[in-house]
Amino acid sequence: MNQLLKVPVLAIRAFSSSARQLRNKVPEAQKIFQEDNGLPVHIKGGTFDVVLYRATMTLTLGGSCYSLYWLLFASMPHRKA
Repeated sequence: MNQLLKVPVLAIRAFSSSARQLRNKVPEAQKIFQEDNGLPVHIKGGTFDVVLYRATMTLTLGGSCYSLYWLLFASMPHRKA
């Protein structure tokens, strides 16, 4: 019974805000993304964003070409064996 009385105290300690303080990084990100440097917003984040953008575009174009190939293949008449 004594251990059940300790549960609320442990829960308060586990979720208290004094355990760690987090620094707000939003203003730093706003400076980066609002800077007028001629780059589109989707690649202003740096090298990782550029690589991610190019990989996405490559997969999109590759998938579109693959779909068009099979659409063309399906539209052609086939010989019966």
